[in-house]
Amino acid sequence: MSSKDNIKPKKHRFRRFLLFSSVLAAVWYYNNYTLKTVNISDTSPEIVTPVRIAVISDTHSTGHGITNDMILEHIRDASPDLVFFLGDMYTRNSSWETIRIPIELTQNVVSEGYPVYFITGDHDTSDRYKEAIAGTGAHLLDYKCEDVAVGDTRLHIMGIDNVYYSPTFDLTNEFSLEDGVYNILLAHIPNYEKFASFGADLTLCADTHGGMVQLPFGLGTFYDSLSGRFLPEITGDEPVYDKGWFDYDGGRMFITSGIGTSPAPVRLNNRPEFVILDLLPQ
Repeated sequence: MSSKDNIKPKKHRFRRFLLFSSVLAAVWYYNNYTLKTVNISDTSPEIVTPVRIAVISDTHSTGHGITNDMILEHIRDASPDLVFFLGDMYTRNSSWETIRIPIELTQNVVSEGYPVYFITGDHDTSDRYKEAIAGTGAHLLDYKCEDVAVGDTRLHIMGIDNVYYSPTFDLTNEFSLEDGVYNILLAHIPNYEKFASFGADLTLCADTHGGMVQLPFGLGTFYDSLSGRFLPEITGDEPVYDKGWFDYDGGRMFITSGIGTSPAPVRLNNRPEFVILDLLPQ
């Protein structure tokens, strides 16, 4: 066998390796750095005029990946009445240059005329950051509530900034649900039992990143960060609050898997998501 004959199989193996590596890289990039739009809706007798809300969370901003321009373009396309930011817009210990990224996003959204309601998570807790966010004109809801009218629909929006929940945590010590309006609670970290007990018409949460890796065939998340369990929907029968809708008496909770890739870009079958929430008359 000549030396040329030996070279040909090596070339074929190298080409197959390059093809395989390119496919893996494309799948990785698609799962971690492309932004999908998720359309959800809720109906209520308290909704008279339809309300559209853009929900953004967990960007964990960096100098690469999904940019402010990409997010802003999605907001423009959705043309929402309100924009909700649900926290962890940067990762703790980030430089001020990085922290400025979500501040600039907020400023741009406010400048384009969209009312922004903002809560923080367990990462974006800097007082300087909070002051800058409030300075953009966004409504920072750190245990505050605001009443908002969209057409003939009245919304009562409440926001909390808990990074943990004590056994005595009780939202009724802070807020009251209002009759004749649609009550919305914004809370970065899900706490289904406490929120169900409170009973807002809608609770919006984030934090979980959808478990980062979602198994195919509807088998759920690979790892549940809230309970510390692997394959929780296969190995156990307890509810897993990772992403999507969860009903309770008198209302519903929705958890978005957010946009960022913290602590590492390992999303799979769970792309970054920009949520459009339509509140509709019943």
